[in-house]
This record gives sequence, structure tokens and C-alpha cells, in this order.
Amino acid sequence: MFTVPKLTTREITTLGLLVALEIVLARFCSIQAWNFRIGFSFLPIAMAAIGFGPIPAAIAATVADVLGAILFPTTGAYFPGFTLTAFLTGALFGLCLHRRQTAGRILVAVLVNQLGLGLLLNTVWLSIMYDSPVLPLMATRIVQCAVLGPIQFITIGALVRLVSRYGKKALIS
Repeated sequence: MFTVPKLTTREITTLGLLVALEIVLARFCSIQAWNFRIGFSFLPIAMAAIGFGPIPAAIAATVADVLGAILFPTTGAYFPGFTLTAFLTGALFGLCLHRRQTAGRILVAVLVNQLGLGLLLNTVWLSIMYDSPVLPLMATRIVQCAVLGPIQFITIGALVRLVSRYGKKALIS
């Protein structure tokens, strides 16, 4: 069973900064419309996952989603389905990237995140929110996955190379 690791004040502060960075990247530095978002907001969550593991990364992603939705709403009212997706994204990245970061693990994390969480789950949430049919929504969201998948793979790979060069402590402190 997973346990929440004990975090130092410095580590909690670092996670707080990653949450703030995720909010800024998601709300102000991304291309977005009502049914898709393309940007680099996944990067702080990937950093939290590599540095701290699945539970802290999942909590950071959840907090970032809730605070971002409350402080800077973009798609209307708060919808808890997207928070579930954020939690699962943090947990997925943590499970795939915390202990070992290989190209295969990065690919699995990106594919499951983009196809399972982004394309399928978030499309269902949008369909529920806007009372729209799922398939036409999914057709438009395939473009997001096609663009964001390679971006995630390349940037997480670059992040992993930085971690291997400078160490996890340089990344998270």
C-alpha cells in the first residue's frame, strides 16, 4: 500500500512552488479553447513526480487544479472530474518516473496520460459538463493529443537528462 512520505519544510515549499508554477503555466501560458489546452503545465507535475513520488505528485496536481479552477476559472464552473484526472496524472507520472526514468517509462507515462486520461477521461468530463456527444468532442481532442504527446515525451526526456546530470536534489531544492 502507498504511504504518504514525511516531507521536510523545504520539500513542502518546493511542492508549493511547483503548484504555483503549474497554475501559471496552465492558466496564462497555454493555448486553450473550451475543449482543449496545449501547454507545458504538465512539467511541474512531472518534476514533482520525479523528485517526490506518486502520492506527493498526485496531491500537488490536485491542489494545483483546485486552486487554479477557483482563482482563474477558464471553462466555467468548477468540475471535480478534472480534479480526478489531475490526481491520476500526478500518480501516473510518479509511478512511472520516480524510481527509474527510461525512455520506455516516459513513453508509457505519456501514452497513458494522453490517451487514457486526456483523450478518454477528459472528453467524458467535457461531454458531461456541456451535454455534448462524446465522439465529436473526441475527434477535436485528438489534435490536442497528437500535439501534446510528442511535446510531453521530449520535454520530460530533457528534464530526465537534467536530473541525471545534476541529480534530484538540484531539481527539487
